[in-house]
Amino acid sequence: MAEHHLNTPFSEEVIRSLHAGDIVYFDGTLFGIRDLTQIYMFDQGNVPPVSLEGMPCIHTAPSLKKVGDRWEKICVGTTTSTRMDRFSPGLIGQYGVRAIIGKGGLYEDSLKAMQEHGAVYLAITGGAAALETQQIEEIEAVYWEHLHPEALYKFRVKDFGPLTVAMDSHGRHLYFEVRDQTAKKLPGIYEKLGI
Repeated sequence: MAEHHLNTPFSEEVIRSLHAGDIVYFDGTLFGIRDLTQIYMFDQGNVPPVSLEGMPCIHTAPSLKKVGDRWEKICVGTTTSTRMDRFSPGLIGQYGVRAIIGKGGLYEDSLKAMQEHGAVYLAITGGAAALETQQIEEIEAVYWEHLHPEALYKFRVKDFGPLTVAMDSHGRHLYFEVRDQTAKKLPGIYEKLGI
């Protein structure tokens, strides 16, 4: 396991140097997306008004307030990723997203897209919204404001992390590995419990 301090945008070479279990921190741009953002993009055919090429996207519906023409952060937390899995291959293959950040991981098609295009899934600790919010220095833009709190958000971040590489571009998937290890141990546990 290695620790990496990166800057956005991420190159394919940098992303392919990451391995499951590595720890990542990064500076630069982070885009916030959620269910409605991606439904608007993929199901309703709206192309983002900003390039996502080489960028990380985090699954979030942030609590923000608008003061004049600026947005200020209140709390920016992370939501579970699995229900947005169907959009991830498109984010990676069509829009060039290099990292998806969330909780709970994604499924096989997303892992295949990561292997093909050079992307990773970065797991964030659940309940760490206060830390995440501190690491966001500024909300630089909110696109598709009518979707708020599930618009497309452009954040500037500093030392964002720690993030664990849970799915890498080499085919490893820590969530699947834990699931498989648990399945192997269950019969012995049941036997000891007399179940």
